[in-house]
Amino acid sequence: MTKSKVISTEDILSTLCHSVTGVLSSASGNSISYSAMVQKITRTCMRPDIGCFVLFDGGFTGLVVTNFTAQAAMEIYHDYMRNMGMPEDEIAQSHLSDDVANVLGELMNQIVGDFTSKVRDQLHTSITQNQPKMMAINKQVQISVDTTMDRPQARRVTFTTAKQNIFYLELAMDKTEFIKLHDFDISEAVDPDDIIENEAKQKAEKQKASSQADDADDDFMAELGL
Repeated sequence: MTKSKVISTEDILSTLCHSVTGVLSSASGNSISYSAMVQKITRTCMRPDIGCFVLFDGGFTGLVVTNFTAQAAMEIYHDYMRNMGMPEDEIAQSHLSDDVANVLGELMNQIVGDFTSKVRDQLHTSITQNQPKMMAINKQVQISVDTTMDRPQARRVTFTTAKQNIFYLELAMDKTEFIKLHDFDISEAVDPDDIIENEAKQKAEKQKASSQADDADDDFMAELGL
């Protein structure tokens, strides 16, 4: 008899961490990593300098909080804006700027979207979430899920930017397990940008091949004196 595979809270947290590093590394053009050690905590809080929270519901209920220091937030923001080709005079220089909160909020939205997609593909369940909102804060704010959890669990993970600035992700959810009864194929995520890039490459290759064929025809006609 084949032993069933069990997906735990830590596995779900690992999936979320991969979404964070994948989206932020791609957006900033620099490596974002997370610690192999996970900290057990008793409560989730938004902490200075910039924080964000997202509530999940559906297949499981949970709360995700991200806390950025001003240095980490500005590094990711600056790298993202430069990666997008924005001129320096249009890039905010303070973490209190609305543009910084808006950009980081949009990146968090992409992280959440990537995570929910992975949950759907890997766990065969669906979750919904509220719109994440980044805000600059100067005091610690405790955040909790407005539902009764039978066995609440909370974890904190440390992330490090390319310049060694630190930010944190906190996950609170009811203790849950997904048990894999039989094997199934996990569909690969399709990135629209990859599709566009591949189509552009194929088009360029066809144009190049066509141009080479035209040049060959011209050379042949020239040899014939035509």
